[in-house]
Amino acid sequence: MARDPLMALADRHLIRYVPGFAPFLVERASGSWIWDRDGNRVLDFTSGQICSTIGHNHPRIVEAIRAACDRVLHLNSWMLSEEVVRLAARLAELLPAPLEKAIILNTGSESNEIAMRIAKLATGRFEIVGLDQSFHGLTAGVASVTYSVAHHGYGPQLPGTFAIPAPYAYRCQVRRRADGASACPGCDLACLERGFELFDANGAGSLAGTIAEPVLSAGGVIDPPPGYLRRLAELTRARGGLLIVDEAQTGFGRLGTMFGFEQDGVVPDIVTVSKTLGGGLPLAATVISPELEERILDRGFVHVTSHVSDPLPAAVGLAVLDVITEERLPERAATMGARLRAGLLELAHRYPIIGEVRGRGLLLGVELVTDRQSRQPAEELGSRATDECLARGLSMNIVRHVGANSVWRIAPPLTVTEDEIDLALSIIDDSLAAVLGAGLRPMEALRGAGASQAPAPRN
Repeated sequence: MARDPLMALADRHLIRYVPGFAPFLVERASGSWIWDRDGNRVLDFTSGQICSTIGHNHPRIVEAIRAACDRVLHLNSWMLSEEVVRLAARLAELLPAPLEKAIILNTGSESNEIAMRIAKLATGRFEIVGLDQSFHGLTAGVASVTYSVAHHGYGPQLPGTFAIPAPYAYRCQVRRRADGASACPGCDLACLERGFELFDANGAGSLAGTIAEPVLSAGGVIDPPPGYLRRLAELTRARGGLLIVDEAQTGFGRLGTMFGFEQDGVVPDIVTVSKTLGGGLPLAATVISPELEERILDRGFVHVTSHVSDPLPAAVGLAVLDVITEERLPERAATMGARLRAGLLELAHRYPIIGEVRGRGLLLGVELVTDRQSRQPAEELGSRATDECLARGLSMNIVRHVGANSVWRIAPPLTVTEDEIDLALSIIDDSLAAVLGAGLRPMEALRGAGASQAPAPRN
């Protein structure tokens, strides 16, 4: 099949910001599906960039965009619209007290930058602690506490940033098995305690805050044990710092509750939200307490950008929150996530390449290994299996970086159906069988009774 000439144009004119683009151009998207320019359909189990929480091109989002086009799209940063005010109020309703003051922003990177600036201004301190498999963005400040992407070649990082070991039990940096392999049968928070001991030994005694995700998604879906965030808050506050929880990929239902931090019974000092709020449009927010807002205002806080408090994305955010609450999508994520997890665990019984299945709700990770004893990452097999899934009509993300190689990150829209989950599991099954040379089932077995629901095989 001839290559799409637009791909050659992309090669010529686009900066390659990832190792490689998908080998096709997307024509349209709807729900859990995307279609390329040749009409092939692909089941999207990454929710775009984990942003299409309620599926691609949801009718309520399209309606909100059209209504905004009839009213107002953009304003001077000093001007407010009804949509922005109502979105801030809705966030306050969903979050626990005293988190009720929001700034409406564009991206997760920006919301985390603001969170770090607030922590420093409010405390009068400058040190920030992050987890060593974290991802909080790639703008200058938060890139310094993003440790799942290499820092090499970009010069000095932000002064005062520190990494502590992530609670990566499958490859524990603190506890080791008798044979020397890195593993921890059940995280006892030794990594967290040891991390703060190292911070105390190396820091300047000026902790402004710590930043963490409820589940470290881009780091390989690292799922901290119960109580982790609560203990992190205690250790942080004992040193005079503030707890920042980054809910970019975990917020608004993905883990089975509205917010991930709820599952640990802790209320952060600062919460950042982004991806899952915008339904595919750039939208983010940083949320704090009135007391914290008063403190930073007294000290001169200001943040003005071209698109702070823009009406259009705020209108979309309201539509997303309406769908999430009306359709009880957090509860649905818990139920559908259990179905997906059960299917992945069944595959793990049959394929030794699957070393571990972990995660919560509809954010699951599958760690691929050459063998379960050594736990050596199956880099080549993982890449081949991921490509095979795509060729058969299933798009999944594989984490490829030091410390978390070959981890499938699976995050379908919260509106995913049982049939779509079962189809994805069938495609994973056949893809693993293909790359491991175990033979294939007929394509008809993939389709079952509803042949029209299966994606067309790629040429």
